[in-house]
Amino acid sequence: MSVTSRYKDAWEGFWSEASGEPGEVFWDAEPALTAGPHLAVYEPHVNHPGLTLVDLGCGNGTQTRFLADRFPQVLGVDLSAAAIGLAKQQDKLNEARFQEIDAVDGEAVARLHDDLGDANVYMRGVLHQCDPEDRQTLADSIATLVGERGRGFVVELAEAAGQKLMGLAQSPEGPPPKLQPVFRHGLQPGSVPDADMVEFFRTAGLDVLAKGELPLTTTEYASDGSRIELPSKWLVVGR
Repeated sequence: MSVTSRYKDAWEGFWSEASGEPGEVFWDAEPALTAGPHLAVYEPHVNHPGLTLVDLGCGNGTQTRFLADRFPQVLGVDLSAAAIGLAKQQDKLNEARFQEIDAVDGEAVARLHDDLGDANVYMRGVLHQCDPEDRQTLADSIATLVGERGRGFVVELAEAAGQKLMGLAQSPEGPPPKLQPVFRHGLQPGSVPDADMVEFFRTAGLDVLAKGELPLTTTEYASDGSRIELPSKWLVVGR
């Protein structure tokens, strides 16, 4: 099984238009404000830091390069060839590896696990962008990748974030500039019900080892000059 062609084509179109300029993409804030706070709650649960860390849905690789400073082996994966091309182009120091993989293609994910062995997984804001029928399969893929020894960190927009985003989109001035490409490519951010997020991973056979809430910092600013933040929920999962 793999994602629908509509979904893949939408992401290909989005990343093909991206220039790679820092701060261009709505959710691609500085790693010190994004992956940094996530690692503070994730790393205490990582029993085997020497395993490859897979940045699942790596996009242009901004967060992947940050993670590569903290883990010995980091692999960024994304279903978009344009995203992987941009990530490789911006990784001037060859800090990480990048690979095009559809994370809801069970056979491709199984082959990746065969290549890597058990892995740690970092995934930020991917479930809520999936078509609903793909969400359980994506959780199953994380279970495959972590195996017996790995740990997964998953952060997703909370339900309240969907309401905030719709409010931004429907403002009299229209969506903020950095949100406009998201909506133009049909990538309207939906929210995963908070309770469903936990259930996806339990159904996949993983234990929820820790959970909490953090603001998800964006690169966009409100009319008063403050940075737009969205409420998010995070989980650490493993066996």
